[in-house]
Amino acid sequence: MPRIISTAPVRIADAGGWTDTWFAQHGAVCNIAVSPRVEVTVEIYPSRTGMQRIELDVRTFGDRYSYAAAEPPGRHPLLETAVETLRPREGTTLRITIDSTVPPGASTGTSASTTVALLAALHRVHGEVPAPMELAMEAHHIEMDLVGWQCGIQDQIAAAFGGVLFIDMFAFPRSRVTPLLLPGDLLAELERRLLLVYLGASHRSSDVHRMVIAELEGEGPSAPRLERLRSCATRARDALLTGDLRAYGRVLAENTEAQAALHPDLVSDTAYRVIETAKTLGAAGWKVNGAGGGGGSITVLCDAPPGARDALSLRLRETIPEIRPLPVRLSRQGVTVTAD
Repeated sequence: MPRIISTAPVRIADAGGWTDTWFAQHGAVCNIAVSPRVEVTVEIYPSRTGMQRIELDVRTFGDRYSYAAAEPPGRHPLLETAVETLRPREGTTLRITIDSTVPPGASTGTSASTTVALLAALHRVHGEVPAPMELAMEAHHIEMDLVGWQCGIQDQIAAAFGGVLFIDMFAFPRSRVTPLLLPGDLLAELERRLLLVYLGASHRSSDVHRMVIAELEGEGPSAPRLERLRSCATRARDALLTGDLRAYGRVLAENTEAQAALHPDLVSDTAYRVIETAKTLGAAGWKVNGAGGGGGSITVLCDAPPGARDALSLRLRETIPEIRPLPVRLSRQGVTVTAD
């Protein structure tokens, strides 16, 4: 059996996040898929014992272990559940290696990207090539319905489709996905100016997110705070389509304010320190990635002059030593699968 290698991008700058959820019922998100990508390698060998075993090497966590097929989910329930839905015939050993240079818990949808890449590789083992939306919805079903974690739909869609996307979720979880076909010079400028800043600790969802969800569920899908977030998504899309990056940056900053309006702890003190530093160097905007909260990351749209991103990265490292700027590139492709 050939070795299957699958990769998928992660997601940043998700204007409209929080509205792609079951409690919002309908919503909109404008996000950007970037590399470094998650990489999943799947190898299949005959089992020495005749019993099927799964070997998982999750390098991001420095965690390597094996378990018998059909066992209840253990150390990595999302990965193990995904494997169980598509594991190959009995009498084989399935060796799976997962790697990414994006730190775990960076609020860039890495877990969704990993699930999408893993499912794509396992489908290839079965000779199947599902469409991007089918793959995204399968990954979402596993994470939310089978594992029981809270999640929206945007991360899986970004991983499956890639590019700059506008996601119109008209009835959870169903959506229309529109790739924004931006001119090459605009994409190049975006790539030159975008800076991803890891805030020095893994993202923690915890009680703050549960409280926000409870409040928003009680207020209903037409809650003004949700409407403000939906508006950010459509205005981010429109700014990009007209090539107005200054307006796009203002929308990202407003979206971060809208997150803080859900609960002040969704924008951390470290994120505010990054924002203040970015302001002093003329940044056009910033977006706390994902749902926000402790840890995670923030995307900054740096000032236009050449060298502005490097200057901000250097200043941040000097003034906030716990953070880590991460180089990213726009990822025009979604999930890819190869065999060697």
